[in-house]
Amino acid sequence: MTSIDPQVVDYVHDVARRARVASRELALLTRAQKDAALHALADALEVGSAAVVSANQEDVERERAGGMVEGLVDRLTLTTERVRAVAQALRDVAALPDPVGEVVRGSTLANGLTIRQVRVPMGVVGMIYEARPNVTVDAAGLGLKSGNAVILRGGSAAGRTNEALVGILREALTAQGLPADAINLLTQGGRDAGRALMTARGLVDLVIPRGGASLIQTVVLESTVPVIETGVGNCHVYVDAGADLSTALAITINSKTHRPSVCNAAESLLVHTSVAADFLPKALAELAGAGVVLHTDARSGEYADTAGVAHDAVTDEHFATEFLTLEMSVAVVDDLDAALAHVQQFTSGHTEAIVTEDRAAARRWVNEVDAAAVMVNASTRFTDGGEFGFGAEIGISTQKLHARGPMALPELTTTKWVVEGDGQIR
Repeated sequence: MTSIDPQVVDYVHDVARRARVASRELALLTRAQKDAALHALADALEVGSAAVVSANQEDVERERAGGMVEGLVDRLTLTTERVRAVAQALRDVAALPDPVGEVVRGSTLANGLTIRQVRVPMGVVGMIYEARPNVTVDAAGLGLKSGNAVILRGGSAAGRTNEALVGILREALTAQGLPADAINLLTQGGRDAGRALMTARGLVDLVIPRGGASLIQTVVLESTVPVIETGVGNCHVYVDAGADLSTALAITINSKTHRPSVCNAAESLLVHTSVAADFLPKALAELAGAGVVLHTDARSGEYADTAGVAHDAVTDEHFATEFLTLEMSVAVVDDLDAALAHVQQFTSGHTEAIVTEDRAAARRWVNEVDAAAVMVNASTRFTDGGEFGFGAEIGISTQKLHARGPMALPELTTTKWVVEGDGQIR
């Protein structure tokens, strides 16, 4: 790892110390206090939406002029309607149960000691993410509700937007009599600030990266603070021999085109050879009609030719790519075993979907696919904290320890053991 500017380290550590002080105050808040603060933050965002949209337009214009692909521009863009949606997400979080203080398990021992495992805040949570300004608000809201102070290191592409958002949120906290340092944005130091954050062991309790594969890999490899790995979504839709083909078509189109710039969009389509002739010509024509660039293997390419659809030859690099735009790799497979083997080779562990009426095939898919979410006859687009009923999420964890799948409030807590007695000694 390259050396970090000492001045940047001092800056980040100072922010972390102030966040630590704020986190202790947050840990003592009642649910009513936290919920009132979340509603105040939501109201403040709506009142300040014009300033947020104006700042965001500066970011969007700069990044589009610099060549940012449209899929990422979409992720970056905030409209008045989208600001209203992120504000509503804060209200949705307020309506959720407070995980802090929840008893996970407990018992009374033979010697009379009562023991219970209780959820408590992590403390200080760092977020390192790219051009997704909605993450700024989601992280702030989930942090507040779970009793954690947050330190945000957003990508430079959303710099003006994030400053506007966090400025509004901090002012709203102060107006509620809460510490502004519950929500912090690193505005100095560039990438060194991110590195200083992920190595601030003892000051920061957890770091969550959210973005592309390169960002996540850098944080995982370089961080000395515990990390929860999130994000990369190389998701597949497999159309099985037992699929209802009209259902399969709807799921395929929705999974790919509903919002291609997000991590739960499908990037690869696998089709059982026995249904390929009936399914692929229509499916490929509809995908192409929606603007999807198709990368096909030899067999699926023949059906693309039948449908008169443009395509090019798929490569392993295509199969391994999270496109985040209107592109898709396509392959015909001989059987379920081949589909499972393909997914095992190329999955990022995010979301994998099968379309089938064959219950045995569905059971095998559920049991053998190693991913955070496995869909049976449903779009990959449902892997989302809001769709699962969790409210806003801080990311989709693709690892196996502590949290997996949509990370909402309970995943932002840890536990402590409380033991009560009346003088017992061992």
